Amino acid sequence: MTTRSILSPFLLLALIFHSANAAVFTIRNNCPYTVWAGAVPGGGRQLNSGQTWSLSVPAGTAGARIWPRTNCNFDGSGRGRCQTGDCNGLLQCQNFGTPPNTLAEYALNQFNNLDFFDISLVDGFNVPMDFKPSSGGCTRGISCTADINGQCPSQLRAPGGCNNPCTVFKTDEYCCNSGNCGPTDFSRFFKTRCPDAYSYPKDDPTSTFTCPGGTNYNVVFCP
Repeated sequence: MTTRSILSPFLLLALIFHSANAAVFTIRNNCPYTVWAGAVPGGGRQLNSGQTWSLSVPAGTAGARIWPRTNCNFDGSGRGRCQTGDCNGLLQCQNFGTPPNTLAEYALNQFNNLDFFDISLVDGFNVPMDFKPSSGGCTRGISCTADINGQCPSQLRAPGGCNNPCTVFKTDEYCCNSGNCGPTDFSRFFKTRCPDAYSYPKDDPTSTFTCPGGTNYNVVFCP
């Protein structure tokens, strides 16, 4: 009983510190056109060229992503549609976007209190992207800036973007549903242009990066 009463204030302080130690994601649109950022958690924001959005994400968040949406139209209530990355017709996304869309994925304060982050092309590509740490002495970031839309194989072309083959063919070879798959000619198309990005679901060894928990990040569209 006595031990518990002594520990409680310290546990409370630890919990307060943990909840306050959020990561800040600064999302910037450097494209010469408007991009509607989507984020889960976070919602969404229209970003005209040169605009930024600062998003604070609680420590411990996992399975999260930020992505660009293009050619959107929303009414005053925040309902509408995007050509790429649409999230159920909502400006404030509550679920992930519809391919094709370039993804910045992350999980905060995980194993050994590390953040894990990546750029993924497993849902295809629509806008070039940088995803880089901006604090904490962590310097290794990820960039995917190739002209994937312009060079996209004809089978994967989509309005406003370039689909991943899983989206188009929906076969185990490309989607890795059984967990037993490898690179394909289509995944190599993405990998040769963006070597640090996920090109298919099992592309972990060259595509996942870490920083200490508490790091802040920049996500830049059209870096």
